[in-house]
Amino acid sequence: MKVEFGPGAAADVTQGAGPGWHDGRYYWPPALAGAAVAAALLSGCASAPMTRGGSLASYDNLTPSDGLLAKSLVRVNKDEVLAAKTVRIVPTTFAQTASPTLSQEQRHLVANAINRSLCVGLSERLQVVGPDQPADLTAHALVTQAAPTDEVAAGASKVVGFLPTALGAGVPVPVPRLPIGLGSLTVEAEVRDPASRQQAAMVWARGANSFTNSPRVSTAADAYDLAASFSDDFSKLVVTGATPFGKPPTLPSFDQIGVSLGGKPKDAACEVYGRNPGLIGMAAGKLGLPPEWSDKTPVTASQ
Repeated sequence: MKVEFGPGAAADVTQGAGPGWHDGRYYWPPALAGAAVAAALLSGCASAPMTRGGSLASYDNLTPSDGLLAKSLVRVNKDEVLAAKTVRIVPTTFAQTASPTLSQEQRHLVANAINRSLCVGLSERLQVVGPDQPADLTAHALVTQAAPTDEVAAGASKVVGFLPTALGAGVPVPVPRLPIGLGSLTVEAEVRDPASRQQAAMVWARGANSFTNSPRVSTAADAYDLAASFSDDFSKLVVTGATPFGKPPTLPSFDQIGVSLGGKPKDAACEVYGRNPGLIGMAAGKLGLPPEWSDKTPVTASQ
């Protein structure tokens, strides 16, 4: 049997028709195919509340703009944001009630992961300057909720994931993570101009899922992984002056690839957040080891 997606699979299938057989092939309309993928992802996805922390200059005119996995409220003054050339980053903090189960070290780890990814993302168009230098925009983020990862469930998922190899499977067999004990992250962020006027803002929430978030034995694991996802979305909002959702994915730049492998960031101001753990971090993630083991928060970046 051959399954094909999209109108090209069967040119003479009536437009708007549902799935069915045609010339020995099973035709699945693209809208239904997308819905099926979304349903598969969301069926093993933790929920994340849109918690507000009161750190934004204004919550007025925030409009819903959801992605496949993330929920968000966004606002951006496109002309003002695109006119900016420099940006300063205020270190990310945790709201007092954001995640009482995470240790202070783990909160620092997640906050620093946001700072580091945000610095790399914003430097795609803007020059990131030091905390004592003037800038066209000042960015800051506040973690308002970080649901912990269940370490026992994560460990069990990792064991289940190793079973096909242990049983002698000839080819790699992807095994979804157990859809229990998944963590989540909610963050609000904005950029302000020198007069403290809000020029872009986002309230962002996303839960870990069974397919794209690898299980790691740490209560901070999912919040740590999702930190980069938030930073990527918020950076795109500021860099492009438009919502990052509802668009086709883009390939990372050479600078981003280099940083992900532990290389030097484009702007020297980003060095304060330390280097990405690179290949060591990737290997630790594959083995399910806690991110605390491979990614050490620089003392100067701690809150």
